[in-house]
Amino acid sequence: MIKKYLSRLLVGVTALVAVTAAQAGAIDDAVKRGTLRVGMDPTYMPFQMTNKRGEIIGFEVDILKAMAKSMGVKFEAVSTAYDGIIPALLTDKFDMIGSGMTLTQERNLRLNFSEPFIVVGQTLLIRKELAGEIKSYKDLNNEKYRLTSKLGTTGEMVSKKLISKAKYHGYDNEQEAVMDVVNGKADAFVYDAPYNVVAVDKAGAGKLLFLDEPFTYEPLAFGLKKGDYDSINFINNFLHQIKHDGTYDRIHDKWFKNKDWLKEME
Repeated sequence: MIKKYLSRLLVGVTALVAVTAAQAGAIDDAVKRGTLRVGMDPTYMPFQMTNKRGEIIGFEVDILKAMAKSMGVKFEAVSTAYDGIIPALLTDKFDMIGSGMTLTQERNLRLNFSEPFIVVGQTLLIRKELAGEIKSYKDLNNEKYRLTSKLGTTGEMVSKKLISKAKYHGYDNEQEAVMDVVNGKADAFVYDAPYNVVAVDKAGAGKLLFLDEPFTYEPLAFGLKKGDYDSINFINNFLHQIKHDGTYDRIHDKWFKNKDWLKEME
């Protein structure tokens, strides 16, 4: 009887060990591999973008590089179109998503998210001719107006939900969408404040106005596969550490208070 019990117990322990091993998280996998692979669409200034030397740089990139360094591994950016970035994670193309992704309830049903590393909100770039006529997103909620944003982003979601009466056409990247407004093909570009504050001068060519009052609350976070709580725990503890040791402020100021990086994009 005792032998039978011990045999069952051993089988149970073996099964538990096997399950635990099979559920090794993204951070553990990255440590074993020696590289943290992060999926990102490098078109979102100043979070992740490609400079004139073909390097992916930015605020979120530097945070992720600091994370990789704390793990003792290399950092690898895996360039991925934004509208396909969640399926790519779920099919193991990389370890996690670090691409200016807003933590929404809809996405949270498909992914686990870390704590936010920054909070942003949607703002507007409008045609200069609409000054005085358009003072907020509510003024655009009319079928005579044409909106644009990037496909698969919260800018697109917000356009269709809060400004649903206006016509909408999305693009694969931000630059094309902004140029639609510059060229008069669209009336407003709906997107995150940090991007628009740069784009109004860099791409605006004096033809755009920036309505800088955010009209949404959007926490940006890192996305991982459902159930990967060990990795979430590590990332959250890392974020707490850098927010208290000066690392986060140094990286933030480099990209948001200093515009020297713009020279790398020209």
